[in-house]
Amino acid sequence: MANIIIHVDVNSAFLSWSAVKNLKENPKAQDLRDIPSIVCGDVESRHGIVTAASIPAKEYGIFTGEPVTKALEKYPKLELVKADFKTYKEYSRKFISILKEYSDKVEQLSIDEAFVDISEIVYGRALNGVDLNDSEKVEEILEDIGLIKQYAMQFAISLSNKIYDECKFTVNIGVSTNKLLAKMASDFEKPNKIHFLFEDDVESKMWPLDIEKLYGCGDTTTRKLHAYGLWTIGEVAGADEDLLTSILGDKLGEYIHLAANGIGDDIVNPEKEDAKSCSNELTTMFDITFDNYEKEMPKMLKSLSSSVASRLQKDGLFASNISVSIKTNDFKRKSKQTKILDSTNDERRINEVATRLMEELVFGDDGIFAKGLKIRLVGVGTSDFDKGEFRQMNIFELLGGENFANLSMGDDDMEYYSGDELAKIESLKADAKRALENRQLDKMLDEIEKKFGSGAVHKGSDN
Repeated sequence: MANIIIHVDVNSAFLSWSAVKNLKENPKAQDLRDIPSIVCGDVESRHGIVTAASIPAKEYGIFTGEPVTKALEKYPKLELVKADFKTYKEYSRKFISILKEYSDKVEQLSIDEAFVDISEIVYGRALNGVDLNDSEKVEEILEDIGLIKQYAMQFAISLSNKIYDECKFTVNIGVSTNKLLAKMASDFEKPNKIHFLFEDDVESKMWPLDIEKLYGCGDTTTRKLHAYGLWTIGEVAGADEDLLTSILGDKLGEYIHLAANGIGDDIVNPEKEDAKSCSNELTTMFDITFDNYEKEMPKMLKSLSSSVASRLQKDGLFASNISVSIKTNDFKRKSKQTKILDSTNDERRINEVATRLMEELVFGDDGIFAKGLKIRLVGVGTSDFDKGEFRQMNIFELLGGENFANLSMGDDDMEYYSGDELAKIESLKADAKRALENRQLDKMLDEIEKKFGSGAVHKGSDN
């Protein structure tokens, strides 16, 4: 008895979720999904990249990943929508929670797509009212692919309707007996469609497709196969596996051969409950006071930030909330936390925020030093995790990239802004410039390690 697996994919997720929020706030507003529109980082400067495009926008040749300036050249009246990660998280969680109402076997692939094992639901409905002791009858039903597809379609329709009724956005659903085929099926005609791709459908539905449509077959792999005259999935499926491994290498060649023949994993792996927080604390060997703060605290915060960042990176997590905590010599705990726009697992970013929070906590008229207290324990913590799916535009891209970082304003430009607005622009420019410098540094380190090996460069400590 084969597993029945669906792949559920939100149609143009970022744009759909922005549209839903917009209509919720203003029911008379035009639906962004019905007009040429895109989601991007910096609406005002019109820099950055396209992270989602409506179907009408795609009809003008606009695609995800291209520069906003290029998209505007294709259609100057394009509606630009600022990315709203808080809203995207909210709707993503609603989407996944609905899937989990039906099955405890939900494997989330990204912010807007997941596999769900619906075997129990489909086979349960097919066998409803059947004497389970009648093994011959049970086997006859379970082998009736047409009947199984019928019940799977009924469920898929009800799930699609429920998601739209409760969340007001549409999904594509692919149905199959393994994850590969379910994923392939959901990528057929969009939006708001349900497609089947069972083993008996592979030859007619999948083999005629260009090989670039095969899940897991990237541009480089496609070019290599084209060079050998292999253009369709069917041609690759019929090719000798030894030929494919000689072209692509053992591992990739084997995968492409199996995938082209519709063979894939049929086990949906539900994720274990995510950790709620990640933190580290350090008891000081001596009291931290106003007098030795500048000498001792930066080293402690850097060490703690490094430890927390390493754990996040190991687990593949990014944090949107950063906190610091202390225990004073009167044995009381105090803490301070903040939300950040761009989730991170970067040591430098965590340390930067932790340093600012610590200064706010200990200095000033209401700080602990003003009260004559001393610090005996220091902690750095993170929480509100994602797995990188909300980082499709980082702060560098959100702020318009290198053009914004190097922006210079003349006197004529500056007179249009208030002092507070100018200060905010300068702060954003500093963020963009720092992000640019970090990118350049990371690129340089990568190049050094590629040339001289991993571990050739070690980060220094500030003294």
